[in-house]
Amino acid sequence: MANRLAQETSPYLLQHKDNPVDWYPWGEEALERARTEDRPILLSVGYSACHWCHVMERESFEDEATAQLMNEHFVNVKVDREERPDIDSIYMSAVQAMTRHGGWPMTVFMTPDGAPFYGGTYFPPVPSRGMPSFKQLLLSLADAYENRRGEVLESAGSIREYLQSATGASAPRTGLSGELLDNASASLLGQLDNRFGGFDGAPKFPQTMNLEVLLRHYARTGDRAARAGVEHTCRQMANGGIYDQLGGGFARYSVDEYWLVPHFEKMLYDNALLARLYLEVYQATGDDFFRRIAEETLDYVARDMTDPEGGFYSAEDADSEGEEGKFYVWTPEEIEGALEPDEAKLATRFWDVTGRGNFEGKNILNVPRPPEAVATEFGIPAEELWQRIVHIREKLYAEREKRVRPGRDEKVLAAWNGLMLRAFALAARVLDREDYRGIAEKNASFLLEKLKVNGRLRRSYKDGRARFNGYLEDYACVADGLVELYEATFETRWLSEAGALADAINELFWDAEGGVFYDTAADHEELVTRPRDVYDNASPSGNSVAVDVLLRLSVLLEREDYRERAEAVLEDLSGAIARIPGAFGRLLSALDFHLSTPYEVALIGGPDAPDTKTLLNAVYSAYLPNKVVAGRAEDDEEAARLVPLLADRPMREGKATAYVCVNYACQRPTTDPEELKRQLGIS
Repeated sequence: MANRLAQETSPYLLQHKDNPVDWYPWGEEALERARTEDRPILLSVGYSACHWCHVMERESFEDEATAQLMNEHFVNVKVDREERPDIDSIYMSAVQAMTRHGGWPMTVFMTPDGAPFYGGTYFPPVPSRGMPSFKQLLLSLADAYENRRGEVLESAGSIREYLQSATGASAPRTGLSGELLDNASASLLGQLDNRFGGFDGAPKFPQTMNLEVLLRHYARTGDRAARAGVEHTCRQMANGGIYDQLGGGFARYSVDEYWLVPHFEKMLYDNALLARLYLEVYQATGDDFFRRIAEETLDYVARDMTDPEGGFYSAEDADSEGEEGKFYVWTPEEIEGALEPDEAKLATRFWDVTGRGNFEGKNILNVPRPPEAVATEFGIPAEELWQRIVHIREKLYAEREKRVRPGRDEKVLAAWNGLMLRAFALAARVLDREDYRGIAEKNASFLLEKLKVNGRLRRSYKDGRARFNGYLEDYACVADGLVELYEATFETRWLSEAGALADAINELFWDAEGGVFYDTAADHEELVTRPRDVYDNASPSGNSVAVDVLLRLSVLLEREDYRERAEAVLEDLSGAIARIPGAFGRLLSALDFHLSTPYEVALIGGPDAPDTKTLLNAVYSAYLPNKVVAGRAEDDEEAARLVPLLADRPMREGKATAYVCVNYACQRPTTDPEELKRQLGIS
C-alpha cells in the first residue's frame, strides 16, 4: 500500500511512495503529529539523481524490519532538497556542525519543534567502518529521547542557538576595492592544478564561477596566466570522461583529479553554468573547440532535458538498471559490433577504449591524446580525422540509444531554469542561433505563465502543478535570465518582467535591519531559523545573483535604489570574500561589474535588420563581461520610456546606429561595426 508520498509531484518523493515506511512530506500534518504524540522526527533529505540515496533506500527504507522501527519510534519526513532548499540548508548546516562533513542522503533527528539533536548522512544496514547500523542508531536515539530527554533537549538547544547565530557569513568588512578582486584572483590562481586543470585534487568539481572570476581577471588586467588556466581547465574537462563524448553535456563531478571517472548524474544547473563558461571562453579566445562544447551541451539540454511546454528538467540519474554509469560505458566488443572494422580501430584509439578498461572493466570514453597526434598516427589530415569521428559518433550514439536510459527528474525548478535561460539567451546572441533564441523565449514564457501565480513566483512545477513559494534564488535567477533574454531580443516584455521580479526581491527578501537578503520571503512558514546561504557552491547563491542582476538593472533602468541595495550586500560580505574568495565566485563577478565602468551600448534600428545584426555581432565578437546592451526600433516609444539609455537616440542616415557611453560620457554615434569595436576596446 502506498504511503502519503503518492500524492506528491517530486520524482524523488514518488520513488519512496511504496516504501513500508510511514513517510510524510514536510508540512504541518507531520509536525502536528510529532507534537501531539511527543515523538521525535526523523528527517531524510535527498534528491532523485543521488546514487547513495538509492542505496540507502534499497538497504533500509525498503526493509520491513527497519521500517517497523522507524514507524514505531519516529514521525518520518521525506524531503526533496531541490524542492525545499530552505529545509536542506538549515539542517545541512546542523549536520556539518555536528559531524564536520555533509552530503546526501542527509539523515537528521529532531524534536517536534524542529530543533535537530543528531544527524549524519548515509548509514549502513550493518555496522561498517566505525559507523553503527541504521537499526542500531534508531534504537539508540529512540531510547535517548524516551529516557534521557534532558540530554537530548540540551543538545537540541545548543544546535538551535548555533543555527540562529550562524546565518550567513560574518567577518569584519574590508571595503570594496580593486585590491579585493586582485587578491581573490591571485588566491584562485594559486589553487589551480596546472597539470590537469581545475582546483585542488580529487574529487574534482568544475567550479565554473571561480573560473569565470579568472577570465574576468584576464579581461581586466591582461594576465595571460589566468586565461591560460581557464583554457586548460575547460579543455581538460571537455576531453575527459566528465563530459559525455557522444551526447554532450557534463556530469556533476569527477571522482579523480584528471576528470576521467565522473559521478555520472547530469544536473541542469551544472550544464547551464558550463555552457555559459564555454561561450565566454570562445569569445575570449576565438577557438572553435570551446564553441563546439557549448553548442553540444545546449543541444543535449534541448534534446533530452526540455519539456514540450518549454521548461527544463532538473537532472538525469547516475544509475540505469541498478548500475552506476552503465548507460555510458563501452567494451571494445561493443564498439566493434556497432562500427566497421576501420571505424572501430579509429574509435578505440581516439577515445582510449581498451580490453582492460578504465572503469570496472569497461571504458568511459575520453580523449587523452591530442587529435592531431591521432591523425598523424593514422596518416590522415586532422580535418579528415574529425569528419570521421563525427560520423562514428553518430553511429555510436544511435547504438547507445537502444540501451535503458538513466532515470530523469522531470520537475521544473525556477532557479535552475533561470540559469539555463541565461545560457540559451547568451548563446542565441553570441552564436547568432535563432533556434536557441526560440528555446529561450519559450522557456521564459513558460516560467512567467506557469510558475508565476498571483504575482508570486513558485519554486517547482510538475504535472501541471506549480508548488512551493519561490526562494530568493528563484526570483534572482529568473530575473537574471530575463535580462539576458532582453539583451538578446530587445523585447521590452522581458525587461519589464525582470524589473518586477527585482522589486519583489527587495520587498520580500530584504532585511532592512541587517542589511541583507534572506533566502525565504518575509511571509514564509516559520522554521527553526530563517536561512541565509551566501556561499556560491555548485550553483550560485540567491544573494550573489540578486546583487548581480540588481546592478545590471540599475544601469539599464537607471534605478539608483537597486545599485545601493546591491552595494550594501557587497559591503556586508566584503570581509568574508577577502577571507575565503573561493566561496564567492558569482559574487566576485558582480563586484567586478560594480567596480568597473560598464559600457552602455544602445542600438537604434530594426531588431531583425541586417545592419542591426552586424552591429550586434561586433558587440558580441569578444569577451566583454562588463556591459549592458539595449536596443529599439526608431519608432518604438515604449522602449524609450522603459530604458532611458534609448531615449532621444535617432538613427543616422537611415542606418542602424550604435551609441556607446561610459561613466556618463558618450562617444560619437556610429553605423560602422569596426568603429563600434574600437569604441568598445575590441582589437
